[in-house]
Amino acid sequence: MTAAGGQPSGVRSHPSPVSGPALVLAAAVLWGTVGIASRLLYGIEDIPPLVVGFFRLALAVPLLGLWCWWRLGPETFRFDGSDRLRIAGIGLTMAAYQACYFQAVADVGVALATLITICSAPVIVGILAIILLREKVSRTVVTALGLGLIGTILLIGTPPAEDADPAGILWACGSALSYSGFVLLSRSLAGRHDPGKIIVTGFGAGAVMLLPLAIAAGMTPGVWTGQVWAALLYMGLVPTGLAYVLYFRGMKATQATPASIIALAEPLTATTLAFALFGETLGPSAIAGAILLMVTMVLLVRSRPRPGS
Repeated sequence: MTAAGGQPSGVRSHPSPVSGPALVLAAAVLWGTVGIASRLLYGIEDIPPLVVGFFRLALAVPLLGLWCWWRLGPETFRFDGSDRLRIAGIGLTMAAYQACYFQAVADVGVALATLITICSAPVIVGILAIILLREKVSRTVVTALGLGLIGTILLIGTPPAEDADPAGILWACGSALSYSGFVLLSRSLAGRHDPGKIIVTGFGAGAVMLLPLAIAAGMTPGVWTGQVWAALLYMGLVPTGLAYVLYFRGMKATQATPASIIALAEPLTATTLAFALFGETLGPSAIAGAILLMVTMVLLVRSRPRPGS
């Protein structure tokens, strides 16, 4: 789950050009394990996806908050009035993303949910940026969006029979749409605020919004086993908290285009582990769609100048 805020400012140490891509790769691989951990969790406990989404954000916020405070101090939580509304919007889209994604994993599995969410989101962002932000359209962008639309149709229109749950497909599309909103709102703040600061406050707002929904869905932490807590702690601290720290540090020494290619490790990790652990498979058309969407991701990032990547 990559961020849209570009590179952080004010980091006290700078990774070397060699370690930068390695850190971005590590973050992408860790992000690819989120869906795997949630599916393992569903096999241990009948836990509502809303509860999983809440704990993922809530457990990540303290780690990310400490990291940002170490770099930025009180500036971590300082926003002007209009920017506070954008942070609230980021919290809302991030809460929706968690709810939709974890429900999609429960309904259609890790591979399909992750590929639809991560690979189609750049297509949605590109279209919305043209419509809402009046961004200029180059020939590369038009080509990428065309490939992306075809890839999305192939991916979501031909799922394996055992996973053909229309509700699950819709949840995954909702996940992609809400993540796209998160990207656009984050981009609107990127020129004025450190991206880590945007993430930690947005995640905090999202956790607050999810809390009453998680309680209503049946959050019963007092009866959970150690395995349940281990899975939740892993999702919050490792592929969320730690992964974002690695990503932002790595982006200090990684160009946008290589980073976009490295970020493909996220859906590839999720799909590979889903096949190895759960036997999840994709049909030929869905595989072709996923490949087209991955090409789209690279083309769209290559078409952007560095500051907006």
